[in-house]
Amino acid sequence: MNKLPFYKFDGAGNDFVLVDIRHNDPHLSTEQIARICHRRYGVGADGLMTLGNADGYDFEMRYYNSDGRLGSMCGNGGRCITAFAHVLGIPAQDGVYHFVGYDGSHDGKMIVWQEENLLGIVTLGMKEISCDEIRKIEDEELGLNGYFLDTGSPHFVQRVSDLAHFDVVGEGRRIRNLAQYFPEGTNVDFIEDAENGMLDVRTYERGVEDETWACGTGVTACAIVTGNGKIKSKGGDFRVSFVPTGKAFTQVKLTGPVALDFTGEWPLF
Repeated sequence: MNKLPFYKFDGAGNDFVLVDIRHNDPHLSTEQIARICHRRYGVGADGLMTLGNADGYDFEMRYYNSDGRLGSMCGNGGRCITAFAHVLGIPAQDGVYHFVGYDGSHDGKMIVWQEENLLGIVTLGMKEISCDEIRKIEDEELGLNGYFLDTGSPHFVQRVSDLAHFDVVGEGRRIRNLAQYFPEGTNVDFIEDAENGMLDVRTYERGVEDETWACGTGVTACAIVTGNGKIKSKGGDFRVSFVPTGKAFTQVKLTGPVALDFTGEWPLF
């Protein structure tokens, strides 16, 4: 029986299975990926990523949601795959990995890595966001009052009260499926001001179809909408920096924790 070596990483509790396919691509099916990600029958993860070869880049990142389907960009995934490349010993140019993902090229930099604890801090360069692409959505009948934007993945950001007790899953699923506004579905971020000038964020993720402990593209979207880059999530804290030019948000960077949780082998039936 063939076995698939894998690494399990998490970025602030947003967890992923990572597979190195540079030398051997098992061509995993949708069903196989969903099984690996399943929290009862598999390894358990919010998604699976492959690290492959790409001309002109250090590697290619391909991200699959936990339902086994190819997904869009994942910010925490990009930070985790940066740490994965470091663990694999892939050389970095001036300490920075240049890789390509769903939404184009990214730069990932290991800020800190504690080999003894297998955890660190990683900064990821995100896509530039045009101000014209940020859409205000207000619909009192459907309970919508927020902003829609794409930070590598689509997000709808809405401010709420008492976020700690808010029904993120129920309300997130409802909004995610409002086809008249989001024909391809959307991730949904609920926000509330927190202590010490931080912004509290909870996210319902499309493809996972549940709340995740953190979402990199989500906290980036929330930071851009509010102007507050000090983010608190269930799994940990983030810093988002950017330069507003009046026409776009440029030099967008996402910084937060990453950990290597364990390694293993998965049987390929």
